Amino acid sequence: MRASSSVYSLDHAIAGLACAHGGPPVRGHLRSLAEDFQVTELPLVEPTGEGEHVWLLIRKRGLNTVAVAGRLAQLADVSLRNVSFAGMKDRHALTEQWFSVHLPGSKEPDWPALDSEDLSCVRHVRHTRKLRRGALRGNAFRIRVRDIDGDTDLLMTRLQQVARAGVPGYFGEQRFGRGGSNLDTADRLFAGTGRRLSRQQRGLALSAARAFLFNRVLAHRVAAGSWNQLLPGEAVQLSGSHSFFIAEVIDADLQQRLQTHDINPTGPMHGKGESPVVADCRQLEADCLAPFTDWQQGLEAAGLKQERRALRVVPANMTWSWPEQHTLQLEFTLPAGCYATSVLRELIRSVP
Repeated sequence: MRASSSVYSLDHAIAGLACAHGGPPVRGHLRSLAEDFQVTELPLVEPTGEGEHVWLLIRKRGLNTVAVAGRLAQLADVSLRNVSFAGMKDRHALTEQWFSVHLPGSKEPDWPALDSEDLSCVRHVRHTRKLRRGALRGNAFRIRVRDIDGDTDLLMTRLQQVARAGVPGYFGEQRFGRGGSNLDTADRLFAGTGRRLSRQQRGLALSAARAFLFNRVLAHRVAAGSWNQLLPGEAVQLSGSHSFFIAEVIDADLQQRLQTHDINPTGPMHGKGESPVVADCRQLEADCLAPFTDWQQGLEAAGLKQERRALRVVPANMTWSWPEQHTLQLEFTLPAGCYATSVLRELIRSVP
């Protein structure tokens, strides 16, 4: 049975998802300036200085990742297929992001010619391999929230809670496209009513659909108080790894490893194949996703495989300060694929 398409909306994907620590105690203005939201990619490897791929560290403001890739392709006189990047970055931010351009045997263009008010080339160096999606250690954030209003004493307590215990690792609004457009595309794709999609559009739609279902399971576990607990039958993921194992019995050793953030409970990234979780955890996920059988079937038909994602994310090196009155500055690092907005939603309600 197909649910109404209104079920698959941005409101259902983001708004109303349960908070873990009681909800934000203050409100404030986020991204008043691009410099208020700074992101720096942390690559998995350093380029060697030799090879047929040029890696470029690009600083951008007010541009999305695809637009930058287009400028690089134009300057290098190559197809857009020859330009790669590890992850998408916010448009409304000041970001430093790595790209690679495949230039075998070609003379390098004048990379500084890229420099403008919204883009500059910080560094360029050769490497033997292209930059692949997801090839990041993580991202470092520096965020300023202005015009803070509310219970700042509770905010200070909440900051300590988040730094110590982490937050639910929800997918952020960026995953779902402007106004939830990627969800609309996924709904049409699975219903067989959509227009022909490019490879990129199809990929974005499938990613949004998986993220939507993951957020639904995570929100259920947050509401039940088990987002940072292990359930019988859990697929337990090692921190910093995609590897997991099934824990049918939760013993003292696993509990200790959970408390020290060595391991994390996980939720489903849906696809074909049998779910790896068993017992209580399997029943919980089945019940939670039962209203969304059409999207589950669509993801399976698209050929995606079952994967797991950590339910909990703990910001590393988290600090905070008040550089100006009513202005909070946060600095922290998150693993690749995690969203700063998942941290901010526990602390601050963003206002226009």
